[in-house]
Amino acid sequence: QLRLVESGGGLVQPGGSLTLSCAASGFTLDYYAIGWFRQAPGKEREWISCIDNSGILTKYADSVKGQFTISRDNAKNMVYLQMNSLKPEDTGVYYCAAEWNRWSAICTVVDPEGLYDALGQGTQVTVSS
Repeated sequence: QLRLVESGGGLVQPGGSLTLSCAASGFTLDYYAIGWFRQAPGKEREWISCIDNSGILTKYADSVKGQFTISRDNAKNMVYLQMNSLKPEDTGVYYCAAEWNRWSAICTVVDPEGLYDALGQGTQVTVSS
């Protein structure tokens, strides 16, 4: 069974940093592109970032470009989202999703309503003073 588990969320003050982790179990991430989404209270789910199966290609939503960094360690079966200079509007539940893709330099995990091979349960990030 393909399973993703997010961790690393919490309460942080504005301007602070957090690193979210997305751990895979039941499968290896080597041939999976991974995307991060977030959903703020009362709002629709929003795509944040995507990384291809090798880590060569990364994409970011304009709202987080230069602020967030996505990375992966296939040896550890992990994907990370480094979030810096956090703002109250970054508050929300953050999810990771996986989609199988044998080719590198391709990442299509960008549709908040997409059906993916795995989707985590989410981790809460709250940015507040």
